[in-house]
Amino acid sequence: MAHDTPELQYEHSSNLITISRLSQQAPRILEQHSLSGDGFLVAPFLKPQYHESYDLLEQLAFACLQSGDDRSALLCIDRLASRFGSSNEKVTALRGLHEEATAEDRAALEECLHKYNAILSSDPVNLPILKRRVALLRSLSREVEAITGLIRLLDAVPTDSEAWCELADLYQSQGLSSQAVFSLEEALLIVPNAWNVHCRLGEVLYSCASSTDVGKACHLLRRCIRYFCRSIELCAEYLRGLYGLFVATSLLLEKKTDYEEESSASANSMSTDTLKSLNTFARMRLEEIVARRSSDHHLWGYGQAELIAVKELLDRYNRASD
Repeated sequence: MAHDTPELQYEHSSNLITISRLSQQAPRILEQHSLSGDGFLVAPFLKPQYHESYDLLEQLAFACLQSGDDRSALLCIDRLASRFGSSNEKVTALRGLHEEATAEDRAALEECLHKYNAILSSDPVNLPILKRRVALLRSLSREVEAITGLIRLLDAVPTDSEAWCELADLYQSQGLSSQAVFSLEEALLIVPNAWNVHCRLGEVLYSCASSTDVGKACHLLRRCIRYFCRSIELCAEYLRGLYGLFVATSLLLEKKTDYEEESSASANSMSTDTLKSLNTFARMRLEEIVARRSSDHHLWGYGQAELIAVKELLDRYNRASD
């Protein structure tokens, strides 16, 4: 249940390519696995590569499901079940995911949810099933129940940073920004160097600043700028962090002219010169990334949609400056 989060959004395109390539290798990998012989299944603890092979089967099952190869995915799940047993938590969750992927209508998805509830009634802390249940509730547009499910999961495992990020996303979708901020702050206690989580927290604070009075907006913008700066400090090429820093400093520079007294009196205020320097830095780094991407279409790490958004932002800035 990764957050797009955090965990991570701008890498989506490259992840899809990886998934597609892996799923295309499914027949060959499954054939090699079947040729490994009984020893592979009887004594997998003897050699590390056996464990790696089962990890590969799990990854392959996910890739096949995402690419629509349900038959190969089921073969992977059956191989895992033959080794670890049908009642294994991960195997059960994978089989449930397969049933979700092959469900033909909402009634079939509701039946999957019923099965998850039955499993959790006898095993309340079955984490893979708890996560599948939350994901299914979200796909059924039952966000309030999904929030309750995540809280239940975090009661069992409060150190699951991905679950905190998922909870933040759900809170934000329901307009509960303060709860979303709290959830992301909890995630940062667990993964303090996760630049994408710092950036996501900055984005939530920025969205709050866009819909409040000038005084509170200035305070929220200063906070979100610090989180954007931290995300860039941890990952200098992080496009979302640079984008956020540029738009947040631009907005605060506008609002400071209307609320200079509050800004200068606050202990946490940022000088106009500092804001202008950060704004210029972010703009120049964005321009540099766009220029490099234009000359190297295979530049790693940036999705096409994100680069288009950056180009549109820079174009608006240039038109306003003319």
